[in-house]
Amino acid sequence: MAPTRSNIEQLIRQRAQEHPTAVWLHWRDETYTWSDVLSASQRFAIGLRERGLEPGDRVAVLLPNCPEFLWAHFGILFAGGLSVPVNTSQRGVVLQHILSDSDVKFAIFAEELRDVVLGATAECANLTTLITLGGDSDARVRHRVEDLLSAADEMLPPVENPGGVGIAYTSGTTGAPKGVVSAAYDLSALHTLLSASGVQPGETIYTPLPLYHGNALTVSAIGSMLMDAQLALGERFSASRFWDECIRYQAVSFNALGGMIPILLKQPERPSDSDNPVRVVLSAGAPSDDRWPQFEQRFDVKLVEWFGMVDSPGNLINLEGRVGSMGKPMSGVTFSVLGDDGQEVGPGVVGELVFAHDKGRLTWYHNKPELTEQAYSGGWFHSGDLAETDVDGFFYYRGRKKESMRRRGENISSWEVETCVNRHPSVVESAAFGVPSDIGEDEVMVVIVPQPDVTIHPEEIIAWCSEHLAYFAVPRYVEFIDNLPKTDTQRVQYGVLKQRGRAENTWDREAFGVTVVRR
Repeated sequence: MAPTRSNIEQLIRQRAQEHPTAVWLHWRDETYTWSDVLSASQRFAIGLRERGLEPGDRVAVLLPNCPEFLWAHFGILFAGGLSVPVNTSQRGVVLQHILSDSDVKFAIFAEELRDVVLGATAECANLTTLITLGGDSDARVRHRVEDLLSAADEMLPPVENPGGVGIAYTSGTTGAPKGVVSAAYDLSALHTLLSASGVQPGETIYTPLPLYHGNALTVSAIGSMLMDAQLALGERFSASRFWDECIRYQAVSFNALGGMIPILLKQPERPSDSDNPVRVVLSAGAPSDDRWPQFEQRFDVKLVEWFGMVDSPGNLINLEGRVGSMGKPMSGVTFSVLGDDGQEVGPGVVGELVFAHDKGRLTWYHNKPELTEQAYSGGWFHSGDLAETDVDGFFYYRGRKKESMRRRGENISSWEVETCVNRHPSVVESAAFGVPSDIGEDEVMVVIVPQPDVTIHPEEIIAWCSEHLAYFAVPRYVEFIDNLPKTDTQRVQYGVLKQRGRAENTWDREAFGVTVVRR
């Protein structure tokens, strides 16, 4: 295969040639032009190559929202590597699994994560090069982001296809997180999605969502590049500051996930609520009730609901504003709903949501060919989501086919919570599941079978989980029981637990004022 450049590198070079002094990125009070973007990406790429990166090598990126995240991601692509963005809240066994399973050779991390990363690298034989942002080098962490950005500002020659553009890890909703390798960015579908927002060249898209997730990195960041728009990057989502940030940057659009809309609606009403520059909100997981029109009316915006997943390219989009619907398929992708027998079902019948891209398979699970074949069986990609259609061909989300939780936009697996809790010395076993939240989506509940003749308090479990889990996965509800409900084959009956829900003796950390520090 002839050497080539990634479509993202080509896009950045095109924009820098068209208008080098035009602003692309807003970060706090700083602005970065297309010339700055190209220069930082090239210098980062050269810096990686000077430290031994070869085309096809994988690089973990554990950075919060900041310009350096973008320079790292683009620089990896420029150098012919595969970027592996990692949720900075991951800890313990989950982080170790991601770093080991992805076979990363490099890890770029924020200095505050030094101990976390070092603690997870013991079983990662391939991880030889550690790079800190904001810290000093030493015998183990021998490089700094600042030094990489001091490299020469030069164009590297193109490379042969490195085997994809990156590995994005799922949240492990049915087990350990799986690495999804993408052959390339599907810019055509992304253009269709962003066109629905009506964003024009030079206008601004705002996102406070984390860049280590596909929504912010692909839809907001790369989407704004594709539309020749500007990107305003927030540090993190804050309901109290959200609209002020949109006004500050004169953003005409933003992307919403999960509980963002209910949380924003819960903010005290202000006479100026509708006095903002936003026209369209691209939403994934908007409330399917009267909060949808309430949000539109209160803030004078239009909601465009859509569906997509990191596992495989394929989107639904609701351009008609039909409340509660994910919409209809975009061009180039066929969607359907299958029953348990694998046959398509008619309107009003709930089944598994499946889809197929006209170009065939564009993703695969890293090191898991059997799971890839299973996911793409029968010519469809099986989403694991439940859905139904109406007589007009609109699709409606109806939950997950297998057990998982979704809390404020973050997918959480029972596996990761239980793996953490079960390692506590006073715990025999546990089961984690979602219970309804008053702002939509789920709250995490865990029921625990303690060791015989051992007294254990819920606060101990919360402290343990806070140390070893991402903050958003720490349970809100804890309950101790004698036995878990199980099948004859000793599988936990999650359906029984979810139907039972909270009981009189269920402990609620929010009711007792126990907080979890966001790290």
